[in-house]
Amino acid sequence: MSKTKNPNVNAVDIFVTALRGTEIALKEELREIGFRGAVADRGGARIKGELQDAFRICLHSRIGVRVLYPVGDFEAPTPEALYEGVQEIEWEQYLDAQSTLAVSCVARDSEMQHTNFVALKTKDAIVDRLRDKLGARPSVDREDADVNIFVHLKKDHAKVFVDASGDSLHKRGYRLSRSEAPIKETLAAAILRISGWDRNSPLVDPTCGSGTIAIEAEQWSRRIAPGLHRPRFGLERWRSMDEKLARRFADLREDAANAQITKGPDVFGSDVDAEALDAAAQNARRVRSTVRFSRARLGDLKSTNPPGTVIANLPYGERIDATPGFYGELHDAVNNASEMRFALLLGGPPPEGVLPRSNALYTLWNGPIECRLAVIEPQRASARSRR
Repeated sequence: MSKTKNPNVNAVDIFVTALRGTEIALKEELREIGFRGAVADRGGARIKGELQDAFRICLHSRIGVRVLYPVGDFEAPTPEALYEGVQEIEWEQYLDAQSTLAVSCVARDSEMQHTNFVALKTKDAIVDRLRDKLGARPSVDREDADVNIFVHLKKDHAKVFVDASGDSLHKRGYRLSRSEAPIKETLAAAILRISGWDRNSPLVDPTCGSGTIAIEAEQWSRRIAPGLHRPRFGLERWRSMDEKLARRFADLREDAANAQITKGPDVFGSDVDAEALDAAAQNARRVRSTVRFSRARLGDLKSTNPPGTVIANLPYGERIDATPGFYGELHDAVNNASEMRFALLLGGPPPEGVLPRSNALYTLWNGPIECRLAVIEPQRASARSRR
């Protein structure tokens, strides 16, 4: 029997998806936002909350990708059971005949393994219910649906979610200009948190490309909620959206805007690619970022005053190759800025002797590419502590 949820009352298990390898960072972020009971899980983190909590996550999470709000939970060993379970959900709370929808599915260890079939069966159940209830059915829009629906099928048990975020939360709205090998904003934000940067000391990205890491750092340090750049989220397109909710969401947006500070630490980005730097400057202007960009070689890197953190997404042979000369520059950079902490995203180990031994190594995924984030503590400080 399906267990349906009213979107306006009662706490439910909200699931926030994340890029692979960033689940712990997301859990820590959610706890910092105020969800002390956040628990990391495969592919994301869970919290107990209400609809306004889903909105807060959309507004404030830098690492989360999608915010999934549960609406159904039932056994689905057969196509007929799936159809019946989906039909019992009160879809008229989310859609009307003029709405558009899109359905996607993940299936593991179940009789039904064909995800397109599961998605189609789910869509049929939804539109059939709405045709019965409203006299007309909504249409499918895979590009910009009013309501995105996700089905998670595991061991013949179905969990059905509606996407409160709407579009992926990595789309902040500022990165319209891109370099050759961009990094998603959500991964950049996770790297910043994992690196141990304190948000008060200087930060440098010496291979900044289109500026994503540097801009994300500057915005984080100034407490600028990433969702403020988005005109609306998915849950604001649901049929249940009323004046009361609209006022509440407006208040949460105003609170977020009022929490901003005008001055953060110095954040620098540099690169040898003039076109990439131009893109970075354009991206920064869209969010009034104070990041300072300049053209410079990696090997020219020096320690900041006071010493801060160096964070970089290094070339690793997928879209940009690391040349032999690059590794020489990387070695020079680490030696020249030995008072700085380094957090370097690597596709594989560099040649022997290029980098000091990492103090910590984290596995992250940049899309389909398995990477390692190497965190190297300040060498001179480490040497002093051993004496």
